Amino acid sequence: MLTDSAADAASGAAPAEPARGAVSHDAIEVFEGHRPRLQQVAYRMLGRVADAEDVVQDAWLRWSAADRAEVREPGAYLVRITTRLAIDRLRQAQARRESYVGPWLPEPLPTDHLAPGGAPDTAERAVFAETVTLAVLVVMESLSPLERAVFVLREAFGYPYAEIAAVLERSEAAVRQLAGRARRHMDDRTPRYDVDPERQRELTDRFMAAASGGDLAGLLALLAADARLVGDSGGKAKAPLRVMESADKIARFLVAVTANSPAGLEYRHLELNGGIALLVHTGGTPYAVFQLGIRDGRIHTVYILRNPDKLSSLGPQTPPAAPGTPASPA
Repeated sequence: MLTDSAADAASGAAPAEPARGAVSHDAIEVFEGHRPRLQQVAYRMLGRVADAEDVVQDAWLRWSAADRAEVREPGAYLVRITTRLAIDRLRQAQARRESYVGPWLPEPLPTDHLAPGGAPDTAERAVFAETVTLAVLVVMESLSPLERAVFVLREAFGYPYAEIAAVLERSEAAVRQLAGRARRHMDDRTPRYDVDPERQRELTDRFMAAASGGDLAGLLALLAADARLVGDSGGKAKAPLRVMESADKIARFLVAVTANSPAGLEYRHLELNGGIALLVHTGGTPYAVFQLGIRDGRIHTVYILRNPDKLSSLGPQTPPAAPGTPASPA
C-alpha cells in the first residue's frame, strides 16, 4: 500500500535525475531486487524490450526521488509506477503503430529462464510464459491500454482485483468489468498452439530444410491448408507487407525467396516468447527470426521477424550452425 504522498510521487511528473551518490545503497538494492518483475510487466504491456527498459528506467527515477520512508510496500509501489508509465507509453505507441509499415509483431524476448524466482521447469513457469507468447501479445494489441494492464497484472502475475484497482485508480467493480472484457476478447481471438518443445524443434527443422531445399511438396505436407504467414519488417527489410494466407501461397513464397537468400546464413535454436524459435544470422549479425504456431502436427502460423530494430536486442551470435544444417530462406 502507498501513503498519500507516495501515491502522488507515483503518478506525478518525472523528477529530475538524482545526483550520483544521492541514493542510498539500500534503495538501490530494493529496486534491483524488483527490477526483473518490473521489466516483465513493462514488456507484456508494450511488446518491445527497449520500451520496457525505458519505462523501468523512468520508474527508477521516480523511486530514487521519492520519500521512501513513506512507502510501506516497495514492490507494490514500483509495480504501480511501472504500470502507469507503461499505460502512458502504450497510448503513444498505439498512435505510432497506425502508420507502421506492414504487420506488427512484438520484439522477441528470450525466455529460457523466464519464471518468478527463476525456476526454469515448473508448472508456474508454464503459466507465466503463456502470457508472453507471440500469439497472445499480438491479440493483446487490440485491447485498450487499461484492459491490457488488467489482463497482464491479473493473468500473468495473479494480482488481486483490489490491488489492480489501486494501481489503476479505478473501483474494484470497474476493474472486474475490464478483466472480464479482456479475458473474453483474448479467449475468442487467441489461437491455441501445441507447446511441446521437442515437437516444435522437430517441425521447425523439417520446415527449414524443406524451405531451404526448395521442396514445395515437403512444405505443403507440413502446412495446414489455412496456414498464415505474418512477416514483420517495419519497411526496413524484405518481408510480405500483408498477412499471407493459404498453404500454397506460403510454400511458393518461401521457395521463391530461397534463391535470393544471402550466402553464409547460419542458425541456432533458442527459446523466444515461451516457444522454440530459429535465429538466423550472418557474420554474427541477427538476420531473421522464425517461429511456428503448431497445432495437431501441422503448421498453422509462420512468424517471420525481419525488422532490424527488433532483432538488435538479441545481439551478436557466435555459436556455429549445427553440422549439415541448410541455410534459411529470407
